[in-house]
Amino acid sequence: MAREGILISRPYERLTKEQVSQIHQASMEILQDPGMLCFNRRAADIFSSCGAHVTSVSSANHPTWRIKIPEELVTNALDSAPKKVKLGARKPENTLILDGEVPEVFFISGSETNIWLDVDFPTYVKKSDSSTEVRLPEFHPRRGTVADLCKSAHVCEHLETLDGYIRTVNIQDKDIDENNKDVNKFFASLNNTTKHVMSGLTNLKQIDNVVHLAELIAGGAEKLKENPLISFITCLVKSPLQFVDDTTDTLIEICQRGLPVVVSSSPQAGSTAPIKEAGIILQINAEVLAGITLSQLVNPGTPVIYGSVPVRARMDTLGDSYGAIETSQYNVDCTQLARFYKLPNYSTAGVCDTKVPGIQSSIERLFSDILVTLSGPQYLHCAYGLLDCNSIFCLLQAVIDDAHFKMLKFFLNQPKVNEIEIAEVSRQIREVIGTTQRLYMKYIRSVLRSGEISSPYPFEGNGGKDNVFVLAAERMNELLARPVEHIDAATTAKIFHEVPGILPRLNVYETRR
Repeated sequence: MAREGILISRPYERLTKEQVSQIHQASMEILQDPGMLCFNRRAADIFSSCGAHVTSVSSANHPTWRIKIPEELVTNALDSAPKKVKLGARKPENTLILDGEVPEVFFISGSETNIWLDVDFPTYVKKSDSSTEVRLPEFHPRRGTVADLCKSAHVCEHLETLDGYIRTVNIQDKDIDENNKDVNKFFASLNNTTKHVMSGLTNLKQIDNVVHLAELIAGGAEKLKENPLISFITCLVKSPLQFVDDTTDTLIEICQRGLPVVVSSSPQAGSTAPIKEAGIILQINAEVLAGITLSQLVNPGTPVIYGSVPVRARMDTLGDSYGAIETSQYNVDCTQLARFYKLPNYSTAGVCDTKVPGIQSSIERLFSDILVTLSGPQYLHCAYGLLDCNSIFCLLQAVIDDAHFKMLKFFLNQPKVNEIEIAEVSRQIREVIGTTQRLYMKYIRSVLRSGEISSPYPFEGNGGKDNVFVLAAERMNELLARPVEHIDAATTAKIFHEVPGILPRLNVYETRR
């Protein structure tokens, strides 16, 4: 049993088949000339041993190589990369099956923000009428903590539309350092949600501890391969066209272990990629294909996901603009390219530029949510709670996003139009037109019971008041009050005994004593 996503029967596409073919061919040519600049010796050696043209490039700061990747290597890698990737979960019913040939969309959280946004609701009194009071939200940014990550995973466990969990906040407690961050962020996430957990690695030295943690929860090494309840994000490419040393090492190690991995590239149109749509799509496609090729050279058959996080530069500051219309265009194009290669696509939507929830946030988020969903990516991340170009996470915003995705999912239900249905409604029309009141009220009850009628907006105000934030906060607190199915006590005890570095306060069985 696995979770059911949204099947997009006719995906929205911006590119023609001829344009996709042109971008593909140009990507092959770019990978041969100029090729990739590589700062990782292992990757250079792997490519060289497999037939790529690798030359040393003099560098005062770091050994560097130029890798020119033949089209044959890329084609072979695309042939060996699985077209279907399984992302397991602690509960089997939360398993995700990503099929590169089926545009079935799953909604995922993300990404690892440095700032957590608290909200409270002080009451204000109208100066000219002391009997009139109003509660307005006040937002308070601060550094994220392990407790926040637990809270986020807890709420995301209960968000109905959220299908998988990417850690939403960078844990910055005083007792967290690079030697224990990875085990704590994975354990905190896994212990508070039964959905699939994906994250990047801070310190490659911790990969064995993280994998052992997952093995203990899954029931052993073979069980983890059958049910990969964790996966990894690797941003091994620095745009334009450069293999970074440390994250390339990370990709190689993950591939050697055969666990699912996202090869992600995030160029900025106007600075680290061409400003024109054709340019950034050509470059990001070449970068992702280079990473996928490396993954398959390391371990043919590694479950790899085509990752795209393109953005556009703001023209006033040259900072990222996730809320720009072009950002959605880029993601739709990348989804189409991933489908061309029949690979599952990790795409980006639900992003915005503003620092707090509000009108701008809602408009920018919904614009990308709707359009990118319609393009049919299998794994749509950044879709819950992110603000300020993915540098802030707000749990209240995530709850609001869940409500919006319910509306989107309802809209994308397939229309119920067939001979039987048309015959029935035709009969109703003829019957009603022959009555004196000419109303269809008696037919409503059965449709309401079937779930074919959408519900009112869950945070709908009354009396002319807009109470979205207040009502969403009530919903957030209600979700936090629900229980979470933690990892069982025996497995937890084993984890704390065998995996070093996990903070004692995360052991819910010890803290309850």
